[in-house]
Amino acid sequence: MNNDPNTKQHLGKLIDMIKDIKVAMLTTMDEDNCLRSRPMRAMEVKPDGHIWFFTGYHSGKSHEIQQDAHVNLSYSDPDNENYVSISGKAQVLRDQQKIDELWNPAMKTWFPKGKEDPNVGLLKITIDKAEYWDAPNSVMVHLYGMVKAALTGERPDAGENKKINL
Repeated sequence: MNNDPNTKQHLGKLIDMIKDIKVAMLTTMDEDNCLRSRPMRAMEVKPDGHIWFFTGYHSGKSHEIQQDAHVNLSYSDPDNENYVSISGKAQVLRDQQKIDELWNPAMKTWFPKGKEDPNVGLLKITIDKAEYWDAPNSVMVHLYGMVKAALTGERPDAGENKKINL
């Protein structure tokens, strides 16, 4: 992890921002060097900078990750004006102990044979870099910022923006 003493604090805020967002967009590079994104539901976000997802072990995204492990995760929470972009490296794993730990009954929708299905895989994303935008989410704060900007010519406070290098 980066030696910056604020890194752990910023990582904690980032994790807090994404822990309740149900869906992230996962971007990989396909065999034609084109970016592909698809929605994914995170099963666990760890304070050590690891994010876990279920995936088909033999899926297209698994093949793409085996060719190029660099991925991006994008999170959006417009109701709270929170946005996060995470760059990292992905691993496709078949770890039955971790599958058992993360499994919930809703996963049968994608894996009808259950958690022992040999096609049940895990994606472990290790965060390399991240950036987040945490804008003021109150209508009054936005209105005040716009009025202040109109009167003074100063840009309104767009909230907190941090880059994190792990």
